[in-house]
Amino acid sequence: MKGSSEDGATAVEEVVALPKRKTSQRHSRRKKTTLDDLRREMRMDEHLIPLQDLMARFGTSQEHGLTEQQVLELRRRDGPNAITPPKQLPEFLKFLKNMVGGFALLLWAAAIMSVVAYGIQQATSDNGDVSNLFLGIVLIAVVLVTGAFTYYQEAKSERIMKSFLKLTPECTMVLRDGRRSQVEVDRLVVGDIVDVTFGDRLPADIRVIKCSGFKVDNSSLTGESEPQSRSANGHHENPLESRNMAFYSTSAVEGTCTGIVVKTGDNTAMGRIARLTGSIPAEKTTLQLEIEHFINLISIFAVAVGVIFFAIAISLGYHWLEAIVFLIGIITANVPEGLLPTLTVCLTLTAQRMKAKNCLVRKLEAVETLGSTSVICSDKTGTLTENRMTVAHLWYE
Repeated sequence: MKGSSEDGATAVEEVVALPKRKTSQRHSRRKKTTLDDLRREMRMDEHLIPLQDLMARFGTSQEHGLTEQQVLELRRRDGPNAITPPKQLPEFLKFLKNMVGGFALLLWAAAIMSVVAYGIQQATSDNGDVSNLFLGIVLIAVVLVTGAFTYYQEAKSERIMKSFLKLTPECTMVLRDGRRSQVEVDRLVVGDIVDVTFGDRLPADIRVIKCSGFKVDNSSLTGESEPQSRSANGHHENPLESRNMAFYSTSAVEGTCTGIVVKTGDNTAMGRIARLTGSIPAEKTTLQLEIEHFINLISIFAVAVGVIFFAIAISLGYHWLEAIVFLIGIITANVPEGLLPTLTVCLTLTAQRMKAKNCLVRKLEAVETLGSTSVICSDKTGTLTENRMTVAHLWYE
């Protein structure tokens, strides 16, 4: 233990004497981890070694905790105690994706061909038909309005989700320099001595030093619906099964506990799960696949019919420019211009109805996916349910 002021200074020197890193190297602990590394079981010994050795490793003590200088150095080295959010597309790319993605791309092609047809007519005839120009303008307006509306709906849902993260920052009781004080959770570092009481959310992965009737709810981490007892003496080779470990983001449901922080941020068990989840590529929804299939079919059909009638027009003696206008007109006529706004309005109305039922839809395409779901299989009792088992339906013969 480093309880005396002299030993405390030694602990400071130990932290300061860590190998100096350049600014670019300070985030080496946050370097990209392969999927195989994340899938392996957690490898750590902080829950197995004697408590005195653990205190010495982190340069802390149960009576005095870390010093402010140690905290500053560790925070500079490890960063904030927060899970790194997944990379997000810039807002302008999200906007452009709604403008040119999926069915909107087909409408853009139809609009451009309509304008081109009008240009050809104006160049070859004194009295050109303006209907193609009007059609092109209408198609462009439809794409812009529906794309902007879809972006607005999704951006509003994103803002609501982000607002949940901007609530009053959680604080926890921490022992530093021999004094206990409230500290924001994201400012914790490894080696901090923290106090947790029932009703609190665990601020980091901690090893229990002492506790009284302490139980945690691990349903968000392991799926166990029953509160799990924690103690200072329970050791297990697997840290997730060790009774002397409590993990970040789980909840304390009973008792009190004093523990030492052993993992923070992305290095916590929940951080590993978050990185593993974030590394899975997003799959296209059923609605997106159906729209792509429909676009392919309608494009092939429209082009095939247009080419056939183009050949017929040439064989009948029409000028080739007139035949091209005819070709563009047929292709444009086969595009269902009203499908995109109709689809957007239907999905938006359904999302609004779901919002009234306290279900927030982040992406409009997810509405159709949820509607086509017939069975939901889950092994996490208490995560999707209310943690209560009741009989809803009964069949008998």
